[in-house]
Amino acid sequence: QLFKAAAAPCAAHVGHALQLSVMAGIRSDAIALATGSDRVVRAMPNTPALIGEGMSGLYARTAVSAEERTQVEKLLAPTGQTLWVDREEQLDAVTAMSGSGPAYVFYLLEAWIEAGTAMGLSAAQARQLAMATLAGATSLARDSDETPAVLRERVTSKGGTTHAAITSLEADGVRAAFVRALKAAEQRAGELGDEFGR
Repeated sequence: QLFKAAAAPCAAHVGHALQLSVMAGIRSDAIALATGSDRVVRAMPNTPALIGEGMSGLYARTAVSAEERTQVEKLLAPTGQTLWVDREEQLDAVTAMSGSGPAYVFYLLEAWIEAGTAMGLSAAQARQLAMATLAGATSLARDSDETPAVLRERVTSKGGTTHAAITSLEADGVRAAFVRALKAAEQRAGELGDEFGR
């Protein structure tokens, strides 16, 4: 929210330097206008960047060269992976998918551990089981050529325990609720961009 006030005294010193912004909600037009440089790259990282396992969505204005894009990729490489989008509004989807994404995982882990303790496991046991299962399944999905749906179906025997769990999740509308949640995050990201871009 303090961007415009902070940028004003710096504008005279920016020239046409490349600007790399990690500010959520501040669009590249506003950055270019405030700094006087049209060479702007916006990045939307997430918190796993703190341990080198992050995911950053990137958008570059047309004034940014291919060489400068490469420089940005090299700069962010220690934080994890990067993904370029063609249109700036796609950063709203990136925000919903990965910027806010770690919170969804933590939310799932909370519920997973809560379920484990409700079934008689200690909190430590439930935490270890949930985290190891999530990490292992994610690695398997990452390294597999199969879709997540196919991998899920391979674990789900008709009439078995996994089938009972998936059936319960579907009956409760968990999939649809998750999609709605991400769309809500995307919408809010756009609203913040409109608000801060004024």
